[in-house]
Amino acid sequence: MTAQAAHLIGCRTCGRVWPEGTPTCGRCGARLRAIRDGHSLQAVWAWLLAGMVCYVPANLYPMLNTSTLLDKTTNTVIGGAVELWQGGNYGVAAIVFVASVMIPIGKFIAIGWLALAIGHQNIPGRHRHLRLLHIVEFIGRWSMVDVFVVAILSALVQLGVVATIEPGPAAASFALSVAFTMLSAQSFDPRTIWTTRTP
Repeated sequence: MTAQAAHLIGCRTCGRVWPEGTPTCGRCGARLRAIRDGHSLQAVWAWLLAGMVCYVPANLYPMLNTSTLLDKTTNTVIGGAVELWQGGNYGVAAIVFVASVMIPIGKFIAIGWLALAIGHQNIPGRHRHLRLLHIVEFIGRWSMVDVFVVAILSALVQLGVVATIEPGPAAASFALSVAFTMLSAQSFDPRTIWTTRTP
């Protein structure tokens, strides 16, 4: 028997279970909400699509603008990883590629698949869905590696006319893409995974 079938509702703040219809949690005072509409999934899709739209310019425009006495170079995310690899920095190149390309695309696929699975009727594997949601939320905190590197380099390498490093237009797009994807994952109500859906 599920909590919904027993007419119970759980508090999303402290986890205490109350009879359905209770307006606020008697333990922590949070407002109690039942799963009765699709607003949660609508927010998930909206934030996910916004993140995907911002991810396109994040890969097309330069992430880093480097100026020296001799020349001026710009690097995209993938171009920077390739340049690091060609320079023999295989570990750093792998970290940049994984954090900038594989993790964001993996998060898009995982969140989209979860939203589809929860939106359809009688999809098996609820434990797997919950585990995947926890993995996506955990990985989300590591998605800003590129933005942090650009910010640190921009702050440290300011040598006047000798050399300067500035963030490119892709840095803002990448940061927005990561933020929107995190909001998409946070918009999931885990209780929808366990909600019994009837055809």
